[in-house]
Amino acid sequence: MGVLQRFERRIESLVNRPFARAFKAEVQPVEVASALQRECDDRAAIVGRGRTMVPNSFVVELGARDHARLAPYAGPLGAELADMVREHAQEQQYSFLGPVEVVLEEVDDLETGIFRVRSSAVAGREAVAPVAAPAPPRPPEPAPQAAAPPAPLPGRAPASAATRVTPRPAPAAPMPWLDVAGTKVVLRAQRTVIGRGLDADLRLDDPGVSRRHAEVRVQGAHGVVSDLGSTNGVVVGGERVDEALLEDGTRFELGSTSIVFHAPDAGDGRAGA
Repeated sequence: MGVLQRFERRIESLVNRPFARAFKAEVQPVEVASALQRECDDRAAIVGRGRTMVPNSFVVELGARDHARLAPYAGPLGAELADMVREHAQEQQYSFLGPVEVVLEEVDDLETGIFRVRSSAVAGREAVAPVAAPAPPRPPEPAPQAAAPPAPLPGRAPASAATRVTPRPAPAAPMPWLDVAGTKVVLRAQRTVIGRGLDADLRLDDPGVSRRHAEVRVQGAHGVVSDLGSTNGVVVGGERVDEALLEDGTRFELGSTSIVFHAPDAGDGRAGA
């Protein structure tokens, strides 16, 4: 039985009968799951020998009506979607930077029956790079209050099972981010340790990278990269440095891995190579 089939069976056994009937009539959960699988496959990036990184943070954008219908089931549905993403990643031998998270978000520009998916790779200490690691416990599931969720989505946009519902959230403050082999890594913490070891915030499967190779500190719209006593050092502009200021577009190298720093206001699209 494939990942999508297992997901569909779990959803059918998870929800009550009235909801299940409405769900089948209005929307197929497997279509949302399939969109998340495609998002992983489309954004998979090789970051080192034998390691392919995929996004771990997913936002499903819904119009007001669809969000109101789906919100009561967001807990169990979001948890199952996150489980499905982990299973798909394990089958494809993908890796994550942090715990898998699926968030439902209400937006103003979508009509009923239309959804978008956006994603990013967000580093976290609780993350385990090998995908086969056990998943974190699920949060408590909310009691159902309404009927059917939204209709199926024809399209999507570019981009632990903790699930939360955000009714019309305020815009988040922009954050700097790193482009690691085409994958966007948001720097949510003030300090991010990069290395090959399990205790690194951002793990690189690169034999030329030390276990705790370098640290990136966020200073407003800029950053500072510091060598943590690595074997091969930090290279900026072709020169090995102990510490260097990072401005938007600054490229630095750790081992054979090239990383580009981007300021928070430089854009919110998908990272490029």
